[in-house]
Amino acid sequence: MDDLIVVRPEGLYCPPGDFHIDPWRPVEHAIVTHAHADHARMGSRHYIAAQESAPVLRARLGDIDVATLAYGERIARHGVSVSLHPAGHVLGSAQVRIEHRGRTWVVSGDYKLAADPTCTPFEPVRADVFVTESTFGLPIYRWQDATRVVGDIAQWWRSNAEAGRTSIVYAYAFGKAQRIAAELQAARALDIGPLACHGAVVTVNDAYRAAGVDLPPLVHATELDASLRPRALVLAPPSASGTLWLRRFGDFSDAFASGWMQVRGARRRRALDRGFALSDHADWPGLGAAIAASGATRIVVTHGQVSTMVRWLAERGLDAQAFETQFADEGEPEAEAPGTPDVGRA
Repeated sequence: MDDLIVVRPEGLYCPPGDFHIDPWRPVEHAIVTHAHADHARMGSRHYIAAQESAPVLRARLGDIDVATLAYGERIARHGVSVSLHPAGHVLGSAQVRIEHRGRTWVVSGDYKLAADPTCTPFEPVRADVFVTESTFGLPIYRWQDATRVVGDIAQWWRSNAEAGRTSIVYAYAFGKAQRIAAELQAARALDIGPLACHGAVVTVNDAYRAAGVDLPPLVHATELDASLRPRALVLAPPSASGTLWLRRFGDFSDAFASGWMQVRGARRRRALDRGFALSDHADWPGLGAAIAASGATRIVVTHGQVSTMVRWLAERGLDAQAFETQFADEGEPEAEAPGTPDVGRA
């Protein structure tokens, strides 16, 4: 029986439906799981995405032809039923459910099971075949509760403010920066000082607000009054690290919010003052839970710790294989994953 999803030079392709999912080359019909740059690329003629994803998708790709679906809404294409379901990764992230002649595949894109005030929670979707990422597919990756991590960020911010140092947190411009801002607001930590952000974050903030997400006020870093800088927390993309842009803040302490900070030594390699293990991807237990909840007996792994995940699944009696894709391991292409850690340190 032919597969519902195959890999072509353009990306993941559904032959009976004649469409691609997150193609890395321009195609006629592209279904996009979310608006991170490695999953949503320019040049395709027609796009389909979740309604919540549209503002960010348009902000990133410009004036595109995009049709949107509510979560759970079904459409038919050449006899193939297609619906989108929450992935919990970032705003508008979706799993793509494909049903044809009694067979069901779910392409999950990037996902996480942890609660996030800025996006719809992950929804388990039953399938015969489940296509999964494995960015953090090693046993050492087990996330603490986000409220505890955000509490650590707030404590570090307060200590810096009392010492007259600006706090710089490097976080991906789409998803992570907005999550940190919303989590700090929920933790009632905004009495410490002003929240500010790099220009790369501003446009995405506007798209989040357009989608109805409650974000606290964030000042553009270039408009932050000099007298307020020593008490500010500034959200900036990782690409801002080590650049002249930082000079405006004088004395500062910097940190990186990423799942990679779980690995011993990752902070030192980046020459950071602090590292906070906060990820928008599933950790090791989360990957296992999502796979189990799908009920699938066949699992396809797309990116991340692929060989480890395939081997682990096969040892548990599942039909496991890999697709070779061009998706990045964490967030956006600007993310640079450290060397693969030693599993023995788990």
